[in-house]
Amino acid sequence: MTEPVVVAGGGPGGMVLAYLLARAGIAVTLLESHRDFDRDFRGDSLHPWTLELFDQLGLADDLLALPHHPARWFRFHTPAGDLTTADYGKVRSRFNYVALMPQARFLDFVAERAATLPGFTLRLGAKVTGLIRDGDAVTGVRFRDRDGEHDLGAALVVAADGRFSKIRTLADLPARSLGAQTDLLWFRLPRNPADPPDADVDLFFGTRHYVGLLGGPHDWQVGYSLPKGGYAAARDAGVEPIRAFLTTHVPWLADRVHLLTDMNQTTLLSVDIARVERWHRPGLLLIGDAAHVISPVGGNGILMAIQDAVAAANRLIAPLRAGTLTEADLAAVQRDRAPSIETVQADQVRIEQRVAAARERGRPITPPRFLRLITALPGVRGRAARANAYGPNPPRLDETLLAKDSSTFK
Repeated sequence: MTEPVVVAGGGPGGMVLAYLLARAGIAVTLLESHRDFDRDFRGDSLHPWTLELFDQLGLADDLLALPHHPARWFRFHTPAGDLTTADYGKVRSRFNYVALMPQARFLDFVAERAATLPGFTLRLGAKVTGLIRDGDAVTGVRFRDRDGEHDLGAALVVAADGRFSKIRTLADLPARSLGAQTDLLWFRLPRNPADPPDADVDLFFGTRHYVGLLGGPHDWQVGYSLPKGGYAAARDAGVEPIRAFLTTHVPWLADRVHLLTDMNQTTLLSVDIARVERWHRPGLLLIGDAAHVISPVGGNGILMAIQDAVAAANRLIAPLRAGTLTEADLAAVQRDRAPSIETVQADQVRIEQRVAAARERGRPITPPRFLRLITALPGVRGRAARANAYGPNPPRLDETLLAKDSSTFK
């Protein structure tokens, strides 16, 4: 049996694309290598653009009925003082905040809605092991699940399987690293009623490290920065330096740092900024981190992946319906998205270089003085929030493509 589309990877980009295709009446099978979506310390931020997309799909109210924390501010806390760099309350949108929601709940939500569509199939615990080819063209995938090895043909394979994409390797589409300088150790601490009510997405800078806080409904995600490749030294040093940094730089967390007792409570995120020169081969398209690895800076990895999904749906639904899909359609997706990705990654590389330079000099990590001056202006904070809320050149979903067609694939 040949499916029109196989999407490999059930992260935000793959899940949203599979939903959009199925909603348009195109049969799609989503293969996810894990048996559920409940993996910790993945991006949890749903930006205003994403919430507006779900509103357009009639899903925003149900999505936001799930537990989440509406984050209005993005702040830096530095030895030179505090500054608010973005105020999402000034974004002209019904959703003038970033919704911090556990990614597993978001993915479960989209999967449940997709499951109501007749063309959608989700196969959990299905790990892609190979590509099926006809000459240069990819015509399907080979995958393994609890029942053994299977071949699944497809008119199109979409690789949405993340930064360590197996399909990217199988297709010989290497990613070029652009020079990340930092790794992060993630862990959680409980949220207390007395915590600052306006601490939403905050960065606390010290001399050689910084800490990022993401507020959730019940706890804080805490990211402690390390120099790239510095995990072995941090593991040997144990949790005490981390607890000391928090006590000094985030004093209102001092009453619970003792809950971090062991490095086994932390998860290492090896930060990378990378992209693939070519996102496609005949019958194959890469999106999200499979095509371009976004660092946690700005918290917009989910945003970029879902925007890839929308751009892909806009370009691919019509030729998939007509049975006329060519590699030119896949190249058009990259052409639509590459400028935005390159802009975001260039900004991230500059920030990484600035942090690394301060660390090497042994100086406090502080924003440039001009940034401290201009972010005192409310209009600047609003523009910064809007830029982060939507990203550069955000796509808009072509709703006319979502009307079902009786001639579509069955």
